[in-house]
Amino acid sequence: MDTRSRQVVIAGAGVAGLTAAIAFAERGYPVQVFEQAQRLEAAGAGIQLSPNATRILRQLGVLDRLLPAAVRPEAVVLKDAATLRELARVPLGQAGEIRWGAPYLVAHRADLQSALMAGVGEMPDIHLTTGARVSSVAGGPHGITATAEIDGKIVGAEGFLLIGADGVWSSTRSLVNSGKGAAFAKSHFSGELAWRATVAAGSPAGQAFAAIGATNCVTTFLHPGFHMVAYPVSRGSAFNLAAFTRGERIAEGWSGNADQGILTGALRGASSALGHLVKEAGPWTAWPIHTVDSTRPWTSRSIALIGDAAHAMTPFAAQGAAMAIEDAAMLAHIIADFPADPTRSLQIWENLRRPRIARVARRGAVNRLAWHAAGPVAVARNLFLKMRPSEKLATDLDWLYGWRPAEIKTLASS
Repeated sequence: MDTRSRQVVIAGAGVAGLTAAIAFAERGYPVQVFEQAQRLEAAGAGIQLSPNATRILRQLGVLDRLLPAAVRPEAVVLKDAATLRELARVPLGQAGEIRWGAPYLVAHRADLQSALMAGVGEMPDIHLTTGARVSSVAGGPHGITATAEIDGKIVGAEGFLLIGADGVWSSTRSLVNSGKGAAFAKSHFSGELAWRATVAAGSPAGQAFAAIGATNCVTTFLHPGFHMVAYPVSRGSAFNLAAFTRGERIAEGWSGNADQGILTGALRGASSALGHLVKEAGPWTAWPIHTVDSTRPWTSRSIALIGDAAHAMTPFAAQGAAMAIEDAAMLAHIIADFPADPTRSLQIWENLRRPRIARVARRGAVNRLAWHAAGPVAVARNLFLKMRPSEKLATDLDWLYGWRPAEIKTLASS
C-alpha cells in the first residue's frame, strides 16, 4: 500500500479530529487534516474530561501537556438551588484516580486544543490545512479522493478513509449515504439553551460563587427551571459557569443572541445568593444545544463520522468530548488491527460504538430529568441521594469512567 492509499483524510480540527490525527499517525498512517476555519479557535469555555477520556489522552502523549493548565476536582457535588443544601457528593480527586486508573480533569477547552495541537506539531506525518472545507468525496478502486475548497480553489487529497470530525453542524454528514436527503445531514435544536460565562476567581462573581459553591469541585445546582454547573479552570484562576434552561431556537451556530430574561426568569424560587451570582457573572453567552439523530448511519464504504458529527447529544452526562476521544482512539485501533478490509473495520467500529453511545445518551436524559425535578419527584430524588452513599454513587459510574480501549481487540474479534 503506497503512501497515498494509506493516507487518512480528516475533516475538522476540533477535539475529535485532532485526537484521530494523533491516534492514526501513531500507528504509522499519514494524515491530512482539513479545517474549515481560517484560524483554530476553541469553541466553548470549560470542559470536563472524565477518566475514560484522560486515559486515552495519556496513551497519546497529550495528557502531560494538558495537566499544567487543568484542575483535578475533588468531587462532583450536587446542591439544591433553593436551599444550597448539599444533596450528594461523588468522590473524584485521588480516590477517583485510584478507582478508575486515570484522573478526572476540568479545563478550558482552549487548553485541551493547545495540548492536542502541540502533539500534532511534533508528528511530521500529520499535515493540517486551515480555511479548507471538504465539499465532496469520490470513491475509487484503492480508496477515496476528498475535494476541499481553499481560497476559492479546489484541491484533492487521496486516501483510503475520510473521517468526518466537523462537529454538530457537519458538512461531511451529507456524504454518508447521501441518498437519504438533506434531513439526514441536519442537526436539530433540542429546545435547550446553554448559558455560559467564565469569571476570574478574584472577581465579585468569583467571590459570589466561592460563597455558595465548592471551589475545588464540580458543583451542580439543581432546580425545576434550570440547572447550573460550575468548576475551576485555568489552574484555578477562573471559574466556568454553565446554566441550562428551556428556550427558543436562536442562531444556527455556536453562540447567538438570546434574551437574558430567560435565564433570570428560570431562577424563580432559587436562592437569592445564586441569583446574585448570575447577575454578577453576566453578560452571559447563550448557546443553542443541537443534537443529531444517532440512529442514522455513521459509516459508509470509506467514510466514518465521529464525535458530534455522528451523535451530538445533550451535555447532561458531560461526555461529549470524551465520546469524541473514545471514537477517535477506537477507530484508529480497529483500522490498524484489521488493515486488510477497511470497510469491515468500519462496520465493526460502528457496531461496537453504538451501544455505548446510546447508554451515555440515556444517562444524560436521566440526569436532566433528575436535575430539573419538581414537587414529589424532587422529594423522592433528594431522599434517594441522601440514602445512597458516595461510594455507591461512584460505583454507578464504573461502566462509564472505567472504559478502557485495551478491550477493543477482544471485542472486535468476538
